[in-house]
Amino acid sequence: MNGKYRGCMKIDDLTYEQLKERMAKIALDNGLQEQKVNVVSARTLKPVESIGNPERKDFPLVKGREVMVEADFNGAKGQAFTDMPGDFKGTVGEILNMGLEDNFERAVFIASLNAVLRHLQCLECTIHCKDEEPEECAQCLVDYVRKEFGSPKIAFIGLQPAMVDNLARNFNMRVTDMDPDNQGQTKYGLPIEPVDHTREVIQWGDVVFATGSTLVNNTYRSLIQDRPLVFYGVTVSGIAYLTDCPQYCHNGH
Repeated sequence: MNGKYRGCMKIDDLTYEQLKERMAKIALDNGLQEQKVNVVSARTLKPVESIGNPERKDFPLVKGREVMVEADFNGAKGQAFTDMPGDFKGTVGEILNMGLEDNFERAVFIASLNAVLRHLQCLECTIHCKDEEPEECAQCLVDYVRKEFGSPKIAFIGLQPAMVDNLARNFNMRVTDMDPDNQGQTKYGLPIEPVDHTREVIQWGDVVFATGSTLVNNTYRSLIQDRPLVFYGVTVSGIAYLTDCPQYCHNGH
């Protein structure tokens, strides 16, 4: 794996402008500015294309609460979760000129960053796992937590059903989620708390696990407190490569 750009920035200080500057340097170093990046819309990436047919039916992708934007750069694919689907076709240079003002533009940018880094052989995990792989990933997460953190209290940001189910059987945890249909409900024995509880939940916990979607919806900075922070999923792959932030994605492709 190409490690040329690994760990160039710190997640604590990360801004979208810094990400654009880093991607611009990568593009310049490799002569990629005018090459086309095709982003497949959420309309095209149906749930079965993104996550297959898992036994659980309460994943956000299956429910339609979130969708997957996929970038294709010279056959290398990168993905990012978003709640704002759309279409894009253009060059790396055109992507770098985006304002990144909304969740769609940020999803296009992050998916494209993942695809470009995949093309350059910097990344191996940019595609969401499918079918029963999310369940296996969640089961392995229990061992990951024990190995890295012992028996912590877990602040979990973003309801990922399989992960929450498996972790709740083994650890003390609290969960917040942006979906109003989940807030106030009890899932896997836990009350799902609203996002305005996030700071309190993080301060309660010993370690924070957060969906990579927070890097698309621009809520990630509120998660950076005096606690270990691990992002889960494929969305964060490129950013994790460029920064020092830990990522958990056991079965991504």
